[in-house]
Amino acid sequence: MTQDELKALVGRAALQHVVPGSVVGVGTGSTVNHFIDALATMKDRIAGAVSSSVASTERLRRYGIPVFDSQDVQGLPVYVDGADEIDGRGHMIKGGGAALTREKIVADLAERFVCIADESKLVKTLGAYPLPVEVIAMAAAQVARRFAEQGGSATLRPGVLTDNGHPILDVRGLVIADPVALEAEVNQWPGVVTVGIFARHRADVCLLGTPSGVRTIDF
Repeated sequence: MTQDELKALVGRAALQHVVPGSVVGVGTGSTVNHFIDALATMKDRIAGAVSSSVASTERLRRYGIPVFDSQDVQGLPVYVDGADEIDGRGHMIKGGGAALTREKIVADLAERFVCIADESKLVKTLGAYPLPVEVIAMAAAQVARRFAEQGGSATLRPGVLTDNGHPILDVRGLVIADPVALEAEVNQWPGVVTVGIFARHRADVCLLGTPSGVRTIDF
């Protein structure tokens, strides 16, 4: 199976975690696009969605799925999103699609985080994938120097601004042995909007696409 076919597989499998009649939290990215396509087949059985990006919102609305503002809901039973990396404890690196801040906001509303990914995303230790960090523009160089002190090399992602209007630093060369601690530390640095470590908002379950089918990992 191709990587795209694996993504479609887990996108369809995530429908089993959607609560009928509820508002569904929807993430961002190529794997989530397959979930949105699948969600359209049951759009009459859900109340709508809260989306983590402009791109996902547009895709949902093209299918006629109502999209609610995050401020209009008090909670969500489930949030479905992908990951750039996920470890054996459900900690993730996210932000390859530049939606990390809004993804954390929607994830924070949800009782359950369902990660959908192909098997290449499962790793023993986070860090091989460049760590995205959304920053205030004037702090970019300062934040990059802080990462250099920790052995990381941070570069601005060229030509990219988030839906919030901020640049993203991609940090290479890190071995993230303690995701919880690093997330807490980086989030305190002046000028950091969000770091793309999802440890506090880790996955509760991962639906992993493999050539033999969907592997379910509970954390």
